[in-house]
Amino acid sequence: MAADDMPSDTIDDLLAEDRRFPPSEEIKADTLVAGTFLYDEAAADDEGFWARQAADLVSWDEPWHTILDWQLPYSKWFLGGTLNVAYNCLDRHVEAGLGDRVALHWEGEPGDTRTITYAQLLDEVQRFANVLRSLGVERGDRVNIYLPMIPEAAVAMLACARIGAAHSVVFGGFSSQALADRINDAEAKVLVTADGGHRRGEVFPLKPAADEALESTPSIEHVVVVKRGGNDVTMVEGRDHWYHELMAAADPVCPAEPMDAEQLLFLLYTSGTTGKPKGIMHTSGGYLTHVTYTHKYVFDLHPETDVYWCTADVGWVTGHSYIVYGPLSNGATQVMYEGVPNFPGNDRFWEIVEKYGVTILYTAPTAIRTFMKWGAEEPAKHDLSSLRLLGSVGEPINPEAWMWYHEHIGGGRCPIVDTWWQTETGGIMISPLPGATTTKPGSATFPLPGVSAEVVDDAGQRVERGGGYLTLTRPWPGMLRGIWGDPERYRDTYWSRFEGRYFAGDGAKLDDDGYLWLLGRVDDVMNVSGHRISTTEVESALVSHPAVAEAAVVGATDATTGQAIIAYVITRGGADVGVEELRAHVAAEIGAIAKPKTIYLTPDLPKTRSGKIMRRLLRDVAEGRNLGDTTTLADASVVDELQRRAVDAAGDD
Repeated sequence: MAADDMPSDTIDDLLAEDRRFPPSEEIKADTLVAGTFLYDEAAADDEGFWARQAADLVSWDEPWHTILDWQLPYSKWFLGGTLNVAYNCLDRHVEAGLGDRVALHWEGEPGDTRTITYAQLLDEVQRFANVLRSLGVERGDRVNIYLPMIPEAAVAMLACARIGAAHSVVFGGFSSQALADRINDAEAKVLVTADGGHRRGEVFPLKPAADEALESTPSIEHVVVVKRGGNDVTMVEGRDHWYHELMAAADPVCPAEPMDAEQLLFLLYTSGTTGKPKGIMHTSGGYLTHVTYTHKYVFDLHPETDVYWCTADVGWVTGHSYIVYGPLSNGATQVMYEGVPNFPGNDRFWEIVEKYGVTILYTAPTAIRTFMKWGAEEPAKHDLSSLRLLGSVGEPINPEAWMWYHEHIGGGRCPIVDTWWQTETGGIMISPLPGATTTKPGSATFPLPGVSAEVVDDAGQRVERGGGYLTLTRPWPGMLRGIWGDPERYRDTYWSRFEGRYFAGDGAKLDDDGYLWLLGRVDDVMNVSGHRISTTEVESALVSHPAVAEAAVVGATDATTGQAIIAYVITRGGADVGVEELRAHVAAEIGAIAKPKTIYLTPDLPKTRSGKIMRRLLRDVAEGRNLGDTTTLADASVVDELQRRAVDAAGDD
C-alpha cells in the first residue's frame, strides 16, 4: 500500500481558508466584550467564573452553597440555590419598570400581527399557569406542547416553569406517531395543542394528528386547544378544552414559586434515524445561567435598543434557548414568525427585518444557502441597514455561504457569530464574541469563556493541528443532566467513547492559528481508500463554485474504495454547469481524493420541515435501498425525483 493510501486515524483536513475579518473599530467602541478579560477570568477559575455569571445575570430566591458537584458523568450546579425561571424571564423586568417594553413582535404567516409587552406576557403566563393547575398539573408533572410558532407556545412553556412542571415540546411538523412516542416516554399528564397553523399559504391540521396520537397515550388526562387555524376539529367531552375559554375563567394571579436549582425544567427529545427517541433532561439554575450568559455576550445584546430575531421553531432546542429562555431572561425585544421564508414571496424574511428594524438575525446555514439559490435580488428589495449582527446555527456553515451572508445580508459591515452547540449542551459552546474575535468564514473560532473543548484522535490523544473528534473536558452549567428514564444510555451515548470526556458526536479540525472548524457528525465522515473525508468539506468545495447554490454529500458503499462520494447539487437560478466541471472543481479545491464519483443535478433536496437535509434518504437513494419513514419531509416528492434520476443515471452507465 502506498503511503498516500494508508488509513488515517483522524479526519483528513483538506480545505484551507485564509480570509480574516477582525472586529471593526465601530463595533469595538460599543461592544460588551473587547479583549480577553472574560477568557482570562474563566481560564483562572472556571467554576468561579460561572458562579459570577449566575450571580450577576440570574435572580435567586435563596443563594447556593455549592457551585458544582461533579460525579462523572453527572453534574449538579448551584446546589442549595432556589429560583423561578419564569420570574427571571418576566416578573423581574416588570418590577424594574419595563412592563411596557415589547417582548414579542409576533408575525403570522398570513400577515396578522400581535405586539406583546412584558406585562402582557406575564399576565398571560400567570393565567395559563392557573389553567394547568386547574387541570391537575402539579410540580414534577410533565406537560406536552405541540403547537405552531405562536406566542401561546412560549406562554405554555413559561407557565410550566412557573409551577414546576416539566414541559416536553414536540415540533409541530412531527407525525402523530412521533408525538405519541414522546408523550408515552414522558408520561405526560396534559397536552397543549392547536386546531392548526399556517404554513406555505395553507392550514396544516394539528389537532387531528394529536387525536391520532392520543389513541395510544393513556397518561394524557386533558387536552388544551388553541384556536389558530380555524379548521374544523373534534372536541372530546371532558378531555378537550379551548384555550381561550379556560383563560377567560382563570385567576389572573399566580405567584412564582421558588424551585430548586436542579428542578427539571424540560425534556427535549432527540432522535437519530432509528431507535427510541432520547429525552434530554435540562434543569433550572444552571441552564438559565448558561443561556442568559451566552445570549447576552455572543449576540452582544443591548436590550434597550436591539430587536432580535431567531428564525428557529420553539420545537427545537434553539427555540427553547434563544427564543424563550435566553432572550426573555435578558429582557430582549424579539420577533417571532409563524411561517416559511418564501410565503408569499422569496423576500418574506427581508420584509420582516425591514418592518421591525431587526438588529440581530440568527438563522441556519440551510436557510442561507436557500437564499443564495433564490438570488441576491430578493434581499436587495429591502432596507436591511438596521442589521448590526448576524448569527448562524444548526450545522457547519460553508465559507461561501458565510461570505454571501456577510455581503448580501450584512452589507459587509455586520460581524457573524457562527455558533456550535447541541440539544445536549443546552446553550452555545463554541462561537466568536463579536467585539473580541477575528473571524474566518466557516470557522466557529474558539470555545466560549467557561467552556473547555479539545479535538482528539481515535486513541483519545489531543490533536494540536488537523482533524479529529470534538470533545468537552469540563462540566458546564447548561449540560444535560441525563436521558429521561435511561441512565445507562446516557453514559453509553456520551461518555463511553473517550474516557473522562463528553464526546459530542461531531468531527472538528484545528488550523495553524488554533481556530476550530466543525466537520459535522462523524457518521457523516466518508472512508474513501483509507482517507477519512468530511462531507462538510466536499459540500463547501462544491458550493464555492459560482454556479452552485447548495450541495449535499453522502458516502455510498463502493467495492473498490470502501465508500464512494456521491453529491447532490442545486444550481443557482438554473445555471448551466457540467458534472465533470464540478468534479474537477472539487479536485482543484481540496484534492483528487475528494472528487465525487457521481454528481446528481437536482432542483431540490429532501429536507425536514425545520430545513435539515435528510442525508439518510440520500444514502438510501445512492445505494438503491427502500426508503424508510418520509413523513417529516417538507416535500416527499423530492425523493421520488431523486430516485428517478438515480435510475436514469444507472441506465446511462
